[in-house]
Amino acid sequence: MKKFFAFALGTVASIVLSASAHAETFKIGLSNGWVGSEWRTQMIDEAKAAAAEWKEKGVDVEVSVQSANVDVPGQIAWGAAGAKWLAETLGGKGKVVAINGVAGHPANEMRVAGYKSVFKDHADIQVVNEVNANWDQAQGQQAMQNILATYPDINGVLVQDGMAAGAWKSIMDAGKAGQIAATGEIRKDFIDLWIKEKLNSGATVNPPGVMASALNVAVLMLQGKELKEPAKAGQYGNALYLPIPFIDSKNVAEAAKQLEGKPGYYSYTSSLSIEEAEALFK
Repeated sequence: MKKFFAFALGTVASIVLSASAHAETFKIGLSNGWVGSEWRTQMIDEAKAAAAEWKEKGVDVEVSVQSANVDVPGQIAWGAAGAKWLAETLGGKGKVVAINGVAGHPANEMRVAGYKSVFKDHADIQVVNEVNANWDQAQGQQAMQNILATYPDINGVLVQDGMAAGAWKSIMDAGKAGQIAATGEIRKDFIDLWIKEKLNSGATVNPPGVMASALNVAVLMLQGKELKEPAKAGQYGNALYLPIPFIDSKNVAEAAKQLEGKPGYYSYTSSLSIEEAEALFK
């Protein structure tokens, strides 16, 4: 007999599980909506680490990674959070540009829909240009350089993660770090730069630990435990969500402390431990 359960946390993915005939042996299919990034590698590593912790408790969890569609409501909320920060930081008015990811990719289109849903309520914020830089740092830097040459009087930049460090480098090279507010990202190298240069930035936290959280909750469900609050969120009514944290000037130092000793590509992260996941159940 098999059980299947889709679980989305925050923004990124779903997880599908198959319970074998052996009560404490589970095969986990990790649905990955984008491949080839260091963030995704960290996400997979953290999920595998969570599986290893279950093994120490006598539960054999096998993780298999496959690519699949991303979660719609989570991606939209992810894009909206940065736009809300930018709108508030600019006092609800100004000229803004958007540096987006891969044109046509579902995750990109959903994030664009998220920030547009925010900006439509701010008549005094003018989005003067939108470009795509394919979630690539070098392309983000070049796109920002081109934008500044064309729109030297912009006030804000909404840039998706993976490109923020590049965009900010162009902003600093142009001597405009004190004049422009721009979203950032949660990688250690960018957070270190953020603190050093006292950047006016804000970053939505999409923690790589999201899949480890999902794995821990899903294993408990497959063990027959019942959630205190049913999983009814998401487009299919079968998902759970954790709040999407946000880093700004008030808590960026705390984020940097967590990343001490990590390589520059390592992302600020969080996840539900097995014990924290157990607290969600009756």
